[in-house]
Amino acid sequence: MKPLILHRAAVLGAGVMGAQIAAHLANAGVPVLLYDLSDPGPDPRAVAARAIAGLPRMQPPPLTLPGHIEGLTAASYDHDLPLLAGCDLVIEAIAERAEWKHQLFARIAPHLAPQAILATNTSGLSLAELAAPLAPELAARFCGLHFFNPPRYMPLVELIPGPATPPALLDQLETWLTRRLGKQVVRAKDTPNFVANRVGVFALINTMHHGERYGLGPEEVDALTGPLLGRARSATYRTADVVGLDTLAHVVRTMHDQLADDPWHREYQLPEWLNGLLAAGRLGQKRGAGVFRKDGKNVLVFDGASGSDRPADRGIHPEVAALLAESDPAARLAGLRASSQPQAQFLWACLRDLFHYCAVHLAEIAHSARDVDQALRWGFGWSQGPFELWQAAGWQTQAAAVAADIAAGKSSSPTPLPAWALDPARQGVHGAAGAWAPQLGRDLPRSPLPVYARQVFPARLLGEPASDPATSGETLFATPAVRLWRLPARDARIGIVSLQTKAHALNRASLAGLRAAIDYAEAELDGLVLWQPAPFAVGADLAEFVSLGADADPALLEAAVADFQQTGKRIKFAQVPVVAAVSGMALGGGCEFAMLARRRVLALESQLGLVEAGVGLIPAGGGCKEMALLAAERAAQSFNPEDLLVAIQPLFQRISRGRPGNNGHEARVHGYARADDPVLFTSGEVLQVALGEARALADAGHVPPLPRTRVPVAGRTAIATLEMQLVNQLEGGMISAHDYRVARATAVALCGGDIEGGSLVDEDWLLAVERQQFVALLQTPETQARIRHMLDTGKPLRN
Repeated sequence: MKPLILHRAAVLGAGVMGAQIAAHLANAGVPVLLYDLSDPGPDPRAVAARAIAGLPRMQPPPLTLPGHIEGLTAASYDHDLPLLAGCDLVIEAIAERAEWKHQLFARIAPHLAPQAILATNTSGLSLAELAAPLAPELAARFCGLHFFNPPRYMPLVELIPGPATPPALLDQLETWLTRRLGKQVVRAKDTPNFVANRVGVFALINTMHHGERYGLGPEEVDALTGPLLGRARSATYRTADVVGLDTLAHVVRTMHDQLADDPWHREYQLPEWLNGLLAAGRLGQKRGAGVFRKDGKNVLVFDGASGSDRPADRGIHPEVAALLAESDPAARLAGLRASSQPQAQFLWACLRDLFHYCAVHLAEIAHSARDVDQALRWGFGWSQGPFELWQAAGWQTQAAAVAADIAAGKSSSPTPLPAWALDPARQGVHGAAGAWAPQLGRDLPRSPLPVYARQVFPARLLGEPASDPATSGETLFATPAVRLWRLPARDARIGIVSLQTKAHALNRASLAGLRAAIDYAEAELDGLVLWQPAPFAVGADLAEFVSLGADADPALLEAAVADFQQTGKRIKFAQVPVVAAVSGMALGGGCEFAMLARRRVLALESQLGLVEAGVGLIPAGGGCKEMALLAAERAAQSFNPEDLLVAIQPLFQRISRGRPGNNGHEARVHGYARADDPVLFTSGEVLQVALGEARALADAGHVPPLPRTRVPVAGRTAIATLEMQLVNQLEGGMISAHDYRVARATAVALCGGDIEGGSLVDEDWLLAVERQQFVALLQTPETQARIRHMLDTGKPLRN
């Protein structure tokens, strides 16, 4: 398949979605023209320019780096349509009005390049209707790309063909969306609201109706339908507030108008009291009030029965909480169905109708059951899709229960379950052969596109065969803390070493295992990749350090830290290349070991950081030493090579505050990674690319770096300068006395200790300084208290 190459893109519509789609394209290195209507003022491009200028203020941040805003150019329809000739992809993201989209398509069509792809970001309008006025040659390059909000963070993109879109173009787009933007693609049919919104919005409004039927308040509904049900924290009504009640009403109206023959048509309407909120202008979060409203520190909720706000103080009944705590899905659903408690009856009704709805509509809305489950996982944040949950709870048992409720008139629709769902031989819809596709009468395998072969351990649905990273490949040796293994089908000469501790914490056993893995690799392999499923590593095992106690022999403490440092040195100076493959968090010692590797491969949304200050410590596995080396390197490249303090300042600020970077791009800026380290938008490709990086380094004749023996350090003068800043913060009440002590220890380690500025030292000197400062802090009662508080609560203590 010929790869899709996009040199430039355009986004039509600078609203919230359009601007954020453009931002994510810029994150991926695609220059973007962002169009909107002309402003009546002196600058006709001001509407789009304001949208671009507002991106850095949005939360969560649409841009991975502030500088990526340079990839966006404001444009107006009246002045800049000829620039579309240089765009390979044009994404329309204006309001959901078919006539407006038709008018815009007619306006831009003469300016599009012959190869340009025209895509609409519609959330549910008919692609056939939108494509109807297009000329045949443009209709063949037209499709739907439905991003979910916020586009940078939500994995799902629904890819919908127009009537004339060739399959080859869809394959190219799916590959490009997956690799370049890191998206999870579901091929949707051209039916109203496609897959995710069709099921997700039904689940939302059906839940609202059942909440009314069982007399539950909105906060009760949200408590029951959030994480306890395996769904997003925003649950039901808070999701409506975040999306906007007006936006939700529009989607529901679309379903009501377009699905007149749907067996659940009567459900496609909002509760009357929600319509009242709309009429009163309470549209949700964007207006400061919707179903929920903050009154100072108090949260109020609108009560539909009384027509007024009241405290949001209703919780989950203990009986229902116990049922939801049941780990066995079959027992959990059986308990809910059998209970007479209204909250339990409510939950069973919601799940029953969801199973019923998905089974009846599967053939119409999706190519297979896989598409439904993946769409709800990726687009709505559910931990399991509806079919997965049904299968996990016992297919036959739940099918019989749903059928019984339909027969008894309890279901929201009298339509019977399809015959395939009641087949006594059926145990589910996901299995080794694929996912059930009722329109084909068989299971449908996963996509054969080559892009998916790059994902060594792709996410699997319940019931699908899946490879377990803990047992896959060929084990070379293993301990309870570390496993060294390889994937002969990928590269038999590159080893993979994986931590097997909780949250991949680094303790004495894992440090010994890592050193042994490097010894093995140097003797038997060409290279080594340090990888485990996210998180990469949360840092040192704090429980092990605190167990040594504040009264421990300093020599014992220093030996424990030296053990950590020696492991880091083995990673850095190994005779074979060591590549760190990072997904998720790499914090503290995990970040240090990634920094010490010969190369790093980072997932875009990985978080790297030296965060030891949060528990009253400084980086001492080589992190301060590596930052001192980086400062010397940056100072040598500056206009004034002797000005080390300027290079140290930003490193000191970040480490002393214990703040990680938010993504892989930031990791490169902050010095946790190098500028040429790959940052992948698809986290599932990190291991594959890391294996390739290790192979390339080995084939290029890897030579380990020489230990630095003449490193200029900033010394006592720079320490004093940094200390002056800390004194001001302490006197201003911005930091505590112990914060001051921890930050000063950071300054000492970064500046090379209490020696003359400009002195030349070696790496071992820097390691000794950071080790001494770490041990001194570890022996203080304040740091001991911070560590224990973090272990007990998972939260930092400011003392």
